[in-house]
Amino acid sequence: MINEIYFNNFPSLESERLILRKLELTDASEVQLIRSDEKVMIYMDSERQMTIQHSENFISNKLKIYEERSGIFWAIIEKSTNKFMGDFAFFKIDNKNSRAEIGYTLKPEFWKKGFMKEAMLNVFNFGFSDLKLHSLEANINPQNDNSRAILTKMGFQKEAYFRENYHYNGDYLDSEIYSLLKSDYQKSKN
Repeated sequence: MINEIYFNNFPSLESERLILRKLELTDASEVQLIRSDEKVMIYMDSERQMTIQHSENFISNKLKIYEERSGIFWAIIEKSTNKFMGDFAFFKIDNKNSRAEIGYTLKPEFWKKGFMKEAMLNVFNFGFSDLKLHSLEANINPQNDNSRAILTKMGFQKEAYFRENYHYNGDYLDSEIYSLLKSDYQKSKN
């Protein structure tokens, strides 16, 4: 069972180079910037956020999901500069099965510098140790090689390939599903 205490006070996290804090409405311009970037959104299979209002609605929805205890959405902040770098989320939290799906974005200027791995280590440690998750799931577009690479580097295993199971922008798209068990994550850290 999920440790519900983290839905009473938002769990801010910190690592060597990062602060992960609650995503706020004041982040809308940064969220809009990243979620309208073609390089970021090419494999996201969701509508690009072309206006600040769209991003405000997106954030409002994420805040509501936290209140409903079914998701936690962090802003990823570079500690040394206080720059907004991206976001990370547990969503579709399944209390009965102690499982959550993950989602993440990162501005291209921060790609390939180890920031996402650092964020993942921080969030996964929290998720497995404090939140009491048993497993994590990631659903990616099969063409997203960068996402697949970081997931497998973090110990995720491919569990399924669904053909044309997701309708977006007039097309049926394929999905790859990856999973990380707490026990596998703990082994990989030793």
